[in-house]
Amino acid sequence: MVGIVENYDEILKGKYPAKEHARKVAKWIIEKGGDKNGTIYLEAQKQKLNEDNDGEAPFRQRRYFFYLSGCELPDSYLTYEISTDKLTLFIPGVEPDEVIWSGLPLSPKEAISKYDIDDCKTTADVNSHLASSTDTSLSTIYAIPEQISDHVTFLNFKEKDLKELKPAIEYCRVTKTDYEIALIRKANEISTVAHVNVMKAARKARNECELEAVFLKSCVERNAKNQAYHSIVAAGTNGATLHYVNNAAPIDKQNLLLLDAGCEVDCYASDITRTFPIQGHFNEESRAIYDIVLHMQKQCIAALKAGAVWDSIHELAHKIAIDGLLALGILKGDAEEIFKARTSVAFFPHGLGHYLGMDTHDTGGNANYADKDSMFRYLRVRGTVPARSVITVEPGIYFCRFIIEPYLQDEKHKQYIDEKVLEKYWDVGGVRIEDNLLVTEDGSENLTPTPKEVNEVLSLVNNA
Repeated sequence: MVGIVENYDEILKGKYPAKEHARKVAKWIIEKGGDKNGTIYLEAQKQKLNEDNDGEAPFRQRRYFFYLSGCELPDSYLTYEISTDKLTLFIPGVEPDEVIWSGLPLSPKEAISKYDIDDCKTTADVNSHLASSTDTSLSTIYAIPEQISDHVTFLNFKEKDLKELKPAIEYCRVTKTDYEIALIRKANEISTVAHVNVMKAARKARNECELEAVFLKSCVERNAKNQAYHSIVAAGTNGATLHYVNNAAPIDKQNLLLLDAGCEVDCYASDITRTFPIQGHFNEESRAIYDIVLHMQKQCIAALKAGAVWDSIHELAHKIAIDGLLALGILKGDAEEIFKARTSVAFFPHGLGHYLGMDTHDTGGNANYADKDSMFRYLRVRGTVPARSVITVEPGIYFCRFIIEPYLQDEKHKQYIDEKVLEKYWDVGGVRIEDNLLVTEDGSENLTPTPKEVNEVLSLVNNA
């Protein structure tokens, strides 16, 4: 079992482990035959203005830069000298005209106190620092293409490698430090409060917008101002659209609401989906589908541990879905034949889950979107999952006419679908249940405390 301290506040009193991440990335590069005397170079995202006006566009820090710095400042730079283990941050200096409007920027002294770095200079010192680094004429500079400013020069270095750094960081990001897990845990707890508040507000809501507003308010007032992704607030048949983002339809007589939403804490995401009856009671069809999806999720979580093959767990989800839909009469025939025909993809078209971290769909999953097998085409993680990775488990069953109707016209698939029974389920829309799981050596730890058992959900919606 991975030892994790549940009190994330204690862990987060320390510094983001930028130095540990830098060493991890350097180790990966060296193990791939890289230069042990090389230098890693990264740039922060630039602050940009909105097109055609002088207002600042929303800022999102480059995750590659943040991973080795923990610094949220735009227009910054960093170097990590592998042989000397020196991590240097370069931040914007004082610009008098800017101070008038924005106040004094963070000073280098303050930055050294705040971040897990060895030294801090201003951005005016970047080129002189690169030119004066130890033995640059004999070593390699590692950088990411398209993320190198025009004024920055690597002329003093013997070699310039623009291929290894990005995959090195993407690989290293898969497994998480205690600090990163604490951030994800905190994001999950804040998002859980927001999900609960939406459930409590659902019966009085007139449209999806109101419930999105409840979620956002709950996050912002807990100092989680950024969302990890655009929320999905989908009532009724809108839930059959996997990435529905309109969030503006009226709420009237729909039975279910699918809420896929999660906040971000210090660049680390949560990603939670809950589906619940808006008026406080399931109808027969929606309850039947909910029970199948919850069973899918519980069985897949039970199968999860370090070294487990994610493709196989995804297959397990489909097999459970097939058994459930056969029991309802939506599917008919032999379960194994249905599985081999891939007919269940009509109802469960997406992958079971994805890595989670600084990005909602985090790096390192080795997805193959060109896979000719429809069951695996959208599976964002392939192969074995390691301990200390965080992965979402999010099975779903959907009744989307655009997806299912072509199956009803296909001789290969229509023999396995009972159209008369299916007709009763179109209004269900979609059911998805999603948690964030920390993979451990002998199982997993669920970082998502959001209620999902039927009695818990009904109690919240009915304010019982």
